[in-house]
Amino acid sequence: MNEGVWRVWVSIKVMTAAVVMGLSGTMLTAQGTGLSFAGLDQVRGLPVEVTADELQVNNATGETVFSGNAVLGQGDMRIAAPEIRIIYAAAENGRIQRLEASGGVTFVTAEEAAEAQSAVYEVAQGRVIMRGSVILTQGPNVLSGDSLDVNLGTGQGQMRGNVRTIIQTSP
Repeated sequence: MNEGVWRVWVSIKVMTAAVVMGLSGTMLTAQGTGLSFAGLDQVRGLPVEVTADELQVNNATGETVFSGNAVLGQGDMRIAAPEIRIIYAAAENGRIQRLEASGGVTFVTAEEAAEAQSAVYEVAQGRVIMRGSVILTQGPNVLSGDSLDVNLGTGQGQMRGNVRTIIQTSP
């Protein structure tokens, strides 16, 4: 396996593990009802598959770009976007610094879904930022707004701009 392909394969595996481990404990609370990414616990350790129309690896800049119908999957979890970009930390031999998905992002597990125009995962900071018509759904509950910022370490999140919540109550 050539070095560039091997690096992409290893990096995708590491990045996905980081995303899955990082998001699994995240809880966003809206008006007393929690919206969590708990479904990610079920995919931890499963194989990762990435499909796209095109792959570009640039070792000089430390970037790998999957473009055209890019889908990153692990078990029941899927991240789909026209472009998924992985940026490596220059000084940290192969460590992923940042994951960016753009052009309309869909994140789905067996139990939850999130959509936005773009999403960024800052690995070192443990932070996920979604922007542009953000919609989170869990079962019948929906939370939407202009942007979402989640700290994976603390499990706290903040939805901003045109926030709307629909919470289904038991009869």
